[in-house]
Amino acid sequence: MATEHPEAVDRSTLRVCADPSNLPFSNDKGEGFENKIAELLAAKLNVPLKYIWYPNTVGFLRNTLRARRCDLVMGIVTGAEMVQSTNPYYRSTYVMVTRTADGITAQTIEALSKDSRIGLTAGAPPADIVAKSGLASRVRPYDLMVDTRYQSPGKDMIQDLVDRKIDVALLWGPIAGYFAAPQGNQLTITPLTKETTTTRMEFYITMAVRPGENNWKNEINTLIRENQKEISAILRSYHIPTLDAQRNLIP
Repeated sequence: MATEHPEAVDRSTLRVCADPSNLPFSNDKGEGFENKIAELLAAKLNVPLKYIWYPNTVGFLRNTLRARRCDLVMGIVTGAEMVQSTNPYYRSTYVMVTRTADGITAQTIEALSKDSRIGLTAGAPPADIVAKSGLASRVRPYDLMVDTRYQSPGKDMIQDLVDRKIDVALLWGPIAGYFAAPQGNQLTITPLTKETTTTRMEFYITMAVRPGENNWKNEINTLIRENQKEISAILRSYHIPTLDAQRNLIP
C-alpha cells in the first residue's frame, strides 16, 4: 500500500511560479493572461497572490513546483511529466498567420505554395509537416529556447510577416493571436485543424500541481469549473484562439 505524504500547499496565499518576461502568458508586471487568471483564482480563494519568478526554460518545473517553492504553475500541457495536471481550462492549436492582402486560401501546410517563405519555431510540431511537404528549404527558423528577458521569437515572427520577410508564420495559437491582434484585419489567422497527417497540432492546457496533492488538485479543478466563464473571457480579451470538444474554433 502506497504511503500518503502530507500536502505541502501554503493555504494562506496562492503561490504561483511563472516566467517574469514571457508575454502573452506572464510577466512581472502582471500583464499576461495567466497573470489575470491567477488573480481570479486568488480572489476566489480569498487569499493574496504571490509569485515566484523563474525563467521558463530547462529545469523550470524541477526548480520551482517540485522544489516546493510554489504550489501552482499555469499553462501546462495535459499529461506533462514531473507534475500532476488539473482539468484543462482551454484548448488551443497551432495556427497559420498570413497577410490578408495576399489572399492565401490554404487551410493546411501541405496546401501552401512551394514558393512560400515560412517562419517556423525550431522543434515545433508544424516542423514535421513542413518537412514532409517538401517546404524545409523555404523555412526561416526562430529559436524555441531563448532568454525571454531579451528575445521574443513569436513577436519577431509576426513582425517579419508584416515586414514581408516571410509569407507565412506558423505559431502556437496564443502567441499568434496576441501578437497579431494589433495588426487588425491586415493579418489572417487559420487554425491548423485540418492537417491530414498524424502530427498533433492541438493541445489541452491545464495547471500543474505536485504529484500526490490530490486535495489541492480537486480544489483547483473546482475553481476552474466554477469560473470557466470568467477564464474564457480573459482568453478572449487576449485574442487566444480556443477550440471546443469538436475542434471548432470558439468565437
